[in-house]
Amino acid sequence: MARGGFGQGEFNKLTIEDIDIKGKRVFIRVDFNVPLDENLMITDDRRIRSALPTINYAIDEGARVILGSHLGRPKGKPEPKLSLAPVARRLQRLLNKEVQFLHDITGPLVKEAVTKMRPGDVILLENLRFDPGEEGNDDNFARELASMADVYVNDAFGAAHRAHASVVGVAKYIPGVAGFLLRKEVGYLKGVVSNPVRPFVAILGGAKVSGKIGVLENLMDKVDKVIVGGGMAFTFIKAMGYEVGDSLVENDMLDLAERIRTNLIKNNVKFYLPVDCVVAHSIEPQAETKLVTTQEIPKGWRALDIGPASVRLFSEALENAKTVIWNGPMGVFEMDAFSRGTFAVARAVADAYALTIVGGGDTDLAVHRAGVSDSISFISTGGGASLELLEGKELVGLAVLKDR
Repeated sequence: MARGGFGQGEFNKLTIEDIDIKGKRVFIRVDFNVPLDENLMITDDRRIRSALPTINYAIDEGARVILGSHLGRPKGKPEPKLSLAPVARRLQRLLNKEVQFLHDITGPLVKEAVTKMRPGDVILLENLRFDPGEEGNDDNFARELASMADVYVNDAFGAAHRAHASVVGVAKYIPGVAGFLLRKEVGYLKGVVSNPVRPFVAILGGAKVSGKIGVLENLMDKVDKVIVGGGMAFTFIKAMGYEVGDSLVENDMLDLAERIRTNLIKNNVKFYLPVDCVVAHSIEPQAETKLVTTQEIPKGWRALDIGPASVRLFSEALENAKTVIWNGPMGVFEMDAFSRGTFAVARAVADAYALTIVGGGDTDLAVHRAGVSDSISFISTGGGASLELLEGKELVGLAVLKDR
Protein backbone atom coordinates (compact mmCIF):
# COMPACT_ATOMS: atom_id res chain seq x y z
CA MET A 1 0.00 0.00 0.00
CA ALA A 2 1.34 3.45 -0.91
CA ARG A 3 2.41 5.65 1.95
CA GLY A 4 3.87 9.09 2.23
CA GLY A 5 3.92 11.71 4.91
CA PHE A 6 3.89 14.72 2.65
CA GLY A 7 3.08 18.39 2.99
CA GLN A 8 1.85 19.85 -0.28
CA GLY A 9 4.07 22.44 -1.89
CA GLU A 10 3.72 26.16 -1.44
CA PHE A 11 0.60 27.41 -3.21
CA ASN A 12 0.73 31.15 -3.56
CA LYS A 13 -2.61 31.85 -5.25
CA LEU A 14 -5.96 32.75 -3.68
CA THR A 15 -8.48 29.92 -3.73
CA ILE A 16 -12.26 29.80 -3.78
CA GLU A 17 -12.21 29.55 0.03
CA ASP A 18 -10.42 32.90 0.36
CA ILE A 19 -13.19 35.03 -1.17
CA ASP A 20 -16.84 35.69 -0.46
CA ILE A 21 -18.98 33.98 -3.12
CA LYS A 22 -22.33 34.00 -1.31
CA GLY A 23 -25.05 34.90 -3.80
CA LYS A 24 -22.47 35.69 -6.47
CA ARG A 25 -22.31 34.36 -10.03
CA VAL A 26 -19.23 32.12 -10.18
CA PHE A 27 -17.80 30.91 -13.50
CA ILE A 28 -15.86 27.70 -12.82
CA ARG A 29 -13.59 26.43 -15.60
CA VAL A 30 -13.60 22.65 -15.11
CA ASP A 31 -11.96 19.87 -17.10
CA PHE A 32 -14.75 17.53 -18.18
CA ASN A 33 -12.73 16.21 -21.14
CA VAL A 34 -13.85 12.62 -20.50
CA PRO A 35 -13.59 9.59 -22.82
CA LEU A 36 -16.79 8.61 -24.66
CA ASP A 37 -17.55 5.33 -26.46
CA GLU A 38 -19.22 5.02 -29.88
CA ASN A 39 -22.65 5.31 -28.21
CA LEU A 40 -21.54 8.59 -26.56
CA MET A 41 -21.52 6.96 -23.13
CA ILE A 42 -18.88 8.14 -20.65
CA THR A 43 -16.37 5.34 -20.06
CA ASP A 44 -14.48 7.04 -17.20
CA ASP A 45 -15.88 9.91 -15.12
CA ARG A 46 -12.88 10.56 -12.85
CA ARG A 47 -12.38 14.07 -14.22
CA ILE A 48 -15.97 14.96 -13.35
CA ARG A 49 -15.61 13.49 -9.86
CA SER A 50 -12.36 15.39 -9.32
CA ALA A 51 -14.20 18.70 -9.75
CA LEU A 52 -17.01 17.86 -7.28
CA PRO A 53 -15.34 19.32 -4.14
CA THR A 54 -15.09 22.78 -5.75
CA ILE A 55 -18.59 22.65 -7.28
CA ASN A 56 -20.18 21.40 -4.05
CA TYR A 57 -18.39 24.09 -2.03
CA ALA A 58 -19.77 26.80 -4.35
CA ILE A 59 -23.29 25.32 -4.11
CA ASP A 60 -23.08 25.11 -0.29
CA GLU A 61 -21.91 28.73 -0.12
CA GLY A 62 -25.02 29.79 -2.05
CA ALA A 63 -23.23 30.83 -5.23
CA ARG A 64 -24.84 30.75 -8.67
CA VAL A 65 -22.60 28.23 -10.43
CA ILE A 66 -21.82 28.47 -14.16
CA LEU A 67 -19.58 25.67 -15.44
CA GLY A 68 -17.50 25.73 -18.62
CA SER A 69 -15.39 22.94 -20.13
CA HIS A 70 -14.01 21.64 -23.40
CA LEU A 71 -14.40 18.11 -24.75
CA GLY A 72 -12.16 16.73 -27.47
CA ARG A 73 -10.95 18.79 -30.44
CA PRO A 74 -13.94 20.11 -32.40
CA LYS A 75 -11.78 22.77 -34.14
CA GLY A 76 -13.91 25.81 -33.32
CA LYS A 77 -17.26 24.60 -34.67
CA PRO A 78 -20.15 22.57 -33.24
CA GLU A 79 -19.74 18.82 -33.51
CA PRO A 80 -22.73 16.86 -32.11
CA LYS A 81 -20.52 13.91 -31.08
CA LEU A 82 -18.56 16.22 -28.75
CA SER A 83 -21.52 17.86 -27.01
CA LEU A 84 -21.33 18.07 -23.22
CA ALA A 85 -24.93 16.77 -22.92
CA PRO A 86 -23.82 13.31 -21.61
CA VAL A 87 -21.56 15.08 -19.11
CA ALA A 88 -24.49 17.18 -17.85
CA ARG A 89 -26.48 13.98 -17.21
CA ARG A 90 -23.61 12.32 -15.34
CA LEU A 91 -22.89 15.47 -13.33
CA GLN A 92 -26.56 15.75 -12.34
CA ARG A 93 -26.40 12.20 -11.00
CA LEU A 94 -23.14 12.82 -9.09
CA LEU A 95 -24.32 16.10 -7.57
CA ASN A 96 -27.79 14.68 -6.90
CA LYS A 97 -29.32 17.95 -8.02
CA GLU A 98 -30.57 19.55 -11.24
CA VAL A 99 -27.96 20.75 -13.70
CA GLN A 100 -29.32 23.03 -16.40
CA PHE A 101 -27.52 22.25 -19.66
CA LEU A 102 -27.42 25.05 -22.23
CA HIS A 103 -26.84 24.28 -25.90
CA ASP A 104 -25.12 27.64 -26.31
CA ILE A 105 -21.96 29.14 -24.80
CA THR A 106 -22.76 32.84 -25.04
CA GLY A 107 -25.63 34.96 -26.37
CA PRO A 108 -29.16 36.01 -25.32
CA LEU A 109 -30.39 32.55 -24.25
CA VAL A 110 -27.41 32.10 -21.94
CA LYS A 111 -27.79 35.63 -20.52
CA GLU A 112 -31.45 34.97 -19.81
CA ALA A 113 -30.75 31.64 -18.09
CA VAL A 114 -28.01 33.20 -15.93
CA THR A 115 -30.30 36.11 -14.95
CA LYS A 116 -32.93 33.64 -13.70
CA MET A 117 -30.47 31.69 -11.52
CA ARG A 118 -31.05 31.39 -7.79
CA PRO A 119 -28.37 30.69 -5.15
CA GLY A 120 -27.20 27.07 -5.42
CA ASP A 121 -28.30 26.68 -9.06
CA VAL A 122 -25.93 25.01 -11.52
CA ILE A 123 -25.64 25.67 -15.26
CA LEU A 124 -23.32 23.80 -17.65
CA LEU A 125 -22.49 25.59 -20.91
CA GLU A 126 -21.95 23.72 -24.18
CA ASN A 127 -18.42 22.68 -25.22
CA LEU A 128 -16.31 25.87 -25.11
CA ARG A 129 -14.24 24.74 -28.11
CA PHE A 130 -17.33 24.90 -30.34
CA ASP A 131 -16.43 28.61 -30.49
CA PRO A 132 -13.19 29.48 -32.35
CA GLY A 133 -12.63 32.26 -29.79
CA GLU A 134 -11.78 29.68 -27.10
CA GLU A 135 -8.57 28.24 -28.53
CA GLY A 136 -7.74 31.56 -30.19
CA ASN A 137 -7.90 33.26 -26.77
CA ASP A 138 -10.13 35.86 -28.42
CA ASP A 139 -10.61 38.91 -26.24
CA ASN A 140 -14.28 39.41 -27.13
CA PHE A 141 -15.11 35.79 -26.36
CA ALA A 142 -13.27 36.02 -23.01
CA ARG A 143 -15.17 39.25 -22.19
CA GLU A 144 -18.49 37.57 -23.04
CA LEU A 145 -17.73 34.66 -20.71
CA ALA A 146 -16.63 37.04 -17.97
CA SER A 147 -19.76 39.19 -18.36
CA MET A 148 -21.97 36.42 -16.98
CA ALA A 149 -20.10 36.14 -13.67
CA ASP A 150 -18.65 38.11 -10.76
CA VAL A 151 -15.84 35.68 -9.95
CA TYR A 152 -13.71 33.29 -12.03
CA VAL A 153 -12.49 29.97 -10.59
CA ASN A 154 -9.98 27.81 -12.47
CA ASP A 155 -10.28 24.17 -11.43
CA ALA A 156 -9.20 22.71 -14.80
CA PHE A 157 -5.67 21.50 -14.11
CA GLY A 158 -5.69 19.48 -17.34
CA ALA A 159 -6.09 22.71 -19.37
CA ALA A 160 -4.06 25.05 -17.13
CA HIS A 161 -1.12 25.06 -19.55
CA ARG A 162 -3.29 26.28 -22.46
CA ALA A 163 -3.50 30.01 -23.26
CA HIS A 164 -7.22 29.77 -24.07
CA ALA A 165 -9.95 32.34 -23.47
CA SER A 166 -11.63 30.43 -20.62
CA VAL A 167 -8.26 29.66 -18.99
CA VAL A 168 -6.42 33.00 -19.15
CA GLY A 169 -8.65 35.53 -20.93
CA VAL A 170 -11.55 35.61 -18.45
CA ALA A 171 -9.23 36.52 -15.56
CA LYS A 172 -8.50 39.88 -17.25
CA TYR A 173 -12.08 40.98 -16.60
CA ILE A 174 -13.14 39.40 -13.30
CA PRO A 175 -11.06 38.33 -10.28
CA GLY A 176 -9.62 34.83 -10.75
CA VAL A 177 -8.90 32.28 -8.02
CA ALA A 178 -8.04 28.57 -7.91
CA GLY A 179 -10.35 25.66 -7.19
CA PHE A 180 -9.45 22.81 -4.84
CA LEU A 181 -8.31 20.41 -7.58
CA LEU A 182 -5.94 22.95 -9.14
CA ARG A 183 -4.46 23.72 -5.72
CA LYS A 184 -4.01 20.02 -4.94
CA GLU A 185 -2.40 19.16 -8.29
CA VAL A 186 0.06 22.05 -8.25
CA GLY A 187 0.82 21.51 -4.57
CA TYR A 188 1.68 17.85 -5.10
CA LEU A 189 3.71 18.22 -8.27
CA LYS A 190 5.61 21.36 -7.28
CA GLY A 191 6.10 20.12 -3.73
CA VAL A 192 7.52 16.77 -4.72
CA VAL A 193 10.09 18.30 -7.07
CA SER A 194 11.20 21.08 -4.71
CA ASN A 195 11.32 18.97 -1.56
CA PRO A 196 11.27 15.20 -2.18
CA VAL A 197 11.72 12.54 0.46
CA ARG A 198 14.71 10.49 -0.78
CA PRO A 199 15.47 8.25 -2.58
CA PHE A 200 13.50 10.05 -5.31
CA VAL A 201 12.82 7.99 -8.48
CA ALA A 202 11.42 9.30 -11.78
CA ILE A 203 9.95 6.80 -14.25
CA LEU A 204 9.50 8.17 -17.75
CA GLY A 205 7.90 6.31 -20.64
CA GLY A 206 5.76 7.00 -23.67
CA ALA A 207 6.69 7.32 -27.30
CA LYS A 208 9.12 10.20 -27.60
CA VAL A 209 12.18 11.60 -25.88
CA SER A 210 11.38 15.06 -27.25
CA GLY A 211 8.28 15.31 -25.04
CA LYS A 212 10.26 14.51 -21.88
CA ILE A 213 13.57 16.37 -22.49
CA GLY A 214 12.50 19.33 -20.33
CA VAL A 215 11.57 17.01 -17.46
CA LEU A 216 14.90 15.15 -17.62
CA GLU A 217 16.83 18.43 -17.65
CA ASN A 218 14.84 19.92 -14.76
CA LEU A 219 15.09 16.76 -12.62
CA MET A 220 18.79 16.16 -13.31
CA ASP A 221 20.00 17.56 -9.98
CA LYS A 222 16.90 16.56 -8.01
CA VAL A 223 16.39 12.82 -8.56
CA ASP A 224 18.39 9.82 -7.34
CA LYS A 225 17.27 7.39 -10.06
CA VAL A 226 15.75 7.70 -13.52
CA ILE A 227 13.99 4.75 -15.17
CA VAL A 228 13.24 5.09 -18.88
CA GLY A 229 10.88 2.73 -20.74
CA GLY A 230 8.43 2.91 -23.64
CA GLY A 231 9.32 3.95 -27.16
CA MET A 232 11.58 6.75 -25.92
CA ALA A 233 14.03 4.21 -24.45
CA PHE A 234 15.11 3.13 -27.94
CA THR A 235 16.40 6.56 -28.86
CA PHE A 236 18.77 6.25 -25.86
CA ILE A 237 19.67 2.65 -26.77
CA LYS A 238 20.41 3.52 -30.40
CA ALA A 239 22.47 6.53 -29.24
CA MET A 240 24.65 4.05 -27.31
CA GLY A 241 25.44 2.32 -30.61
CA TYR A 242 23.06 -0.67 -30.50
CA GLU A 243 20.85 -2.03 -33.28
CA VAL A 244 17.16 -1.37 -32.51
CA GLY A 245 15.53 -2.85 -35.63
CA ASP A 246 12.37 -0.97 -36.61
CA SER A 247 11.72 0.32 -33.07
CA LEU A 248 10.56 3.90 -32.67
CA VAL A 249 13.57 6.24 -32.71
CA GLU A 250 13.90 10.01 -32.98
CA ASN A 251 17.09 10.24 -35.00
CA ASP A 252 17.38 13.99 -34.51
CA MET A 253 17.47 13.40 -30.74
CA LEU A 254 20.31 10.87 -30.60
CA ASP A 255 23.08 13.30 -29.58
CA LEU A 256 20.87 15.01 -27.01
CA ALA A 257 19.75 11.66 -25.54
CA GLU A 258 23.37 10.53 -25.14
CA ARG A 259 24.34 13.87 -23.59
CA ILE A 260 21.48 13.65 -21.07
CA ARG A 261 22.37 10.06 -20.17
CA THR A 262 26.05 10.95 -19.57
CA ASN A 263 25.14 14.08 -17.57
CA LEU A 264 22.76 12.12 -15.34
CA ILE A 265 25.46 9.51 -14.65
CA LYS A 266 28.02 12.30 -13.99
CA ASN A 267 25.52 13.73 -11.47
CA ASN A 268 25.53 10.34 -9.68
CA VAL A 269 21.97 9.65 -10.80
CA LYS A 270 21.39 5.95 -11.43
CA PHE A 271 20.03 5.61 -14.97
CA TYR A 272 18.05 2.53 -16.02
CA LEU A 273 17.07 1.41 -19.53
CA PRO A 274 15.26 -1.80 -20.53
CA VAL A 275 17.54 -4.85 -20.88
CA ASP A 276 15.02 -6.98 -22.76
CA CYS A 277 11.88 -6.37 -24.77
CA VAL A 278 8.92 -7.91 -26.55
CA VAL A 279 9.25 -7.44 -30.31
CA ALA A 280 6.86 -7.92 -33.23
CA HIS A 281 6.76 -7.15 -36.97
CA SER A 282 3.74 -4.90 -36.55
CA ILE A 283 1.52 -3.28 -33.92
CA GLU A 284 -1.33 -5.74 -34.24
CA PRO A 285 -2.98 -7.93 -31.59
CA GLN A 286 -2.38 -11.10 -33.65
CA ALA A 287 1.23 -10.30 -34.59
CA GLU A 288 3.87 -12.92 -33.83
CA THR A 289 6.00 -11.80 -30.86
CA LYS A 290 9.30 -12.85 -29.36
CA LEU A 291 11.41 -11.89 -26.39
CA VAL A 292 14.93 -10.57 -27.08
CA THR A 293 17.58 -8.55 -25.26
CA THR A 294 17.60 -4.86 -26.17
CA GLN A 295 21.05 -5.31 -27.73
CA GLU A 296 19.76 -7.96 -30.18
CA ILE A 297 16.60 -6.61 -31.78
CA PRO A 298 16.44 -8.20 -35.25
CA LYS A 299 16.10 -6.02 -38.34
CA GLY A 300 12.46 -5.68 -39.38
CA TRP A 301 11.19 -6.16 -35.81
CA ARG A 302 10.13 -3.42 -33.43
CA ALA A 303 10.12 -3.30 -29.63
CA LEU A 304 6.59 -2.79 -28.25
CA ASP A 305 6.95 -3.60 -24.55
CA ILE A 306 9.64 -4.16 -21.92
CA GLY A 307 10.45 -7.77 -21.04
CA PRO A 308 10.49 -9.67 -17.69
CA ALA A 309 14.18 -8.97 -16.94
CA SER A 310 13.53 -5.22 -17.35
CA VAL A 311 10.50 -5.51 -15.07
CA ARG A 312 12.70 -7.17 -12.43
CA LEU A 313 15.42 -4.53 -12.84
CA PHE A 314 12.96 -1.63 -12.57
CA SER A 315 11.09 -3.21 -9.64
CA GLU A 316 14.35 -3.63 -7.71
CA ALA A 317 15.23 0.00 -8.42
CA LEU A 318 11.92 0.99 -6.80
CA GLU A 319 12.33 -1.13 -3.67
CA ASN A 320 13.97 1.53 -1.49
CA ALA A 321 12.20 4.54 -3.09
CA LYS A 322 10.49 7.08 -0.83
CA THR A 323 9.15 9.31 -3.63
CA VAL A 324 8.16 8.09 -7.12
CA ILE A 325 6.91 10.11 -10.09
CA TRP A 326 5.71 8.13 -13.12
CA ASN A 327 4.77 9.66 -16.47
CA GLY A 328 4.36 7.53 -19.59
CA PRO A 329 3.71 3.80 -20.20
CA MET A 330 6.37 1.13 -20.83
CA GLY A 331 4.87 -0.10 -24.11
CA VAL A 332 1.75 -0.31 -26.26
CA PHE A 333 -0.28 -1.40 -23.22
CA GLU A 334 -3.64 -0.88 -24.96
CA MET A 335 -3.02 -4.29 -26.60
CA ASP A 336 -2.88 -7.38 -24.37
CA ALA A 337 0.22 -8.73 -26.12
CA PHE A 338 2.21 -5.63 -25.13
CA SER A 339 0.64 -4.71 -21.78
CA ARG A 340 2.56 -6.86 -19.29
CA GLY A 341 5.51 -4.53 -18.78
CA THR A 342 3.38 -1.47 -18.07
CA PHE A 343 1.04 -3.36 -15.73
CA ALA A 344 3.98 -4.94 -13.86
CA VAL A 345 5.58 -1.51 -13.35
CA ALA A 346 2.18 -0.21 -12.18
CA ARG A 347 2.10 -2.96 -9.53
CA ALA A 348 5.70 -2.23 -8.48
CA VAL A 349 4.89 1.48 -8.07
CA ALA A 350 1.75 0.61 -6.09
CA ASP A 351 3.75 -1.72 -3.81
CA ALA A 352 6.48 0.86 -3.13
CA TYR A 353 6.51 2.13 0.45
CA ALA A 354 6.64 5.67 -0.92
CA LEU A 355 4.73 8.75 -1.95
CA THR A 356 3.69 7.78 -5.48
CA ILE A 357 2.52 10.27 -8.10
CA VAL A 358 1.22 9.23 -11.50
CA GLY A 359 0.72 11.84 -14.22
CA GLY A 360 -0.42 11.76 -17.81
CA GLY A 361 -3.58 10.41 -19.42
CA ASP A 362 -2.03 7.16 -20.68
CA THR A 363 -0.31 6.41 -17.39
CA ASP A 364 -3.39 6.94 -15.26
CA LEU A 365 -5.37 4.70 -17.63
CA ALA A 366 -2.67 2.03 -17.27
CA VAL A 367 -2.79 2.23 -13.48
CA HIS A 368 -6.57 1.78 -13.54
CA ARG A 369 -6.41 -1.13 -15.97
CA ALA A 370 -3.78 -2.77 -13.78
CA GLY A 371 -6.26 -2.47 -10.90
CA VAL A 372 -3.89 -0.62 -8.55
CA SER A 373 -5.18 2.95 -8.64
CA ASP A 374 -6.32 2.80 -5.01
CA SER A 375 -2.73 2.13 -3.95
CA ILE A 376 -1.27 5.20 -5.68
CA SER A 377 -0.89 8.29 -3.46
CA PHE A 378 -1.92 10.77 -6.15
CA ILE A 379 -3.09 10.44 -9.75
CA SER A 380 -2.89 13.66 -11.74
CA THR A 381 -5.75 14.60 -14.08
CA GLY A 382 -3.48 16.46 -16.49
CA GLY A 383 -0.87 15.09 -18.89
CA GLY A 384 0.59 18.17 -20.58
CA ALA A 385 0.08 20.36 -17.52
CA SER A 386 1.83 17.92 -15.19
CA LEU A 387 4.76 17.64 -17.64
CA GLU A 388 5.13 21.43 -17.75
CA LEU A 389 5.19 21.60 -13.94
CA LEU A 390 7.80 18.82 -13.83
CA GLU A 391 9.82 20.84 -16.35
CA GLY A 392 9.77 23.73 -13.88
CA LYS A 393 7.56 25.94 -16.07
CA GLU A 394 4.86 28.29 -14.79
CA LEU A 395 1.39 27.33 -16.00
CA VAL A 396 -0.29 30.20 -17.87
CA GLY A 397 -3.65 29.40 -16.30
CA LEU A 398 -2.11 29.70 -12.85
CA ALA A 399 -0.13 32.88 -13.54
CA VAL A 400 -3.30 34.93 -14.19
CA LEU A 401 -4.92 34.10 -10.83
CA LYS A 402 -4.80 36.45 -7.85
CA ASP A 403 -1.71 36.10 -5.63
CA ARG A 404 -2.21 35.22 -2.01
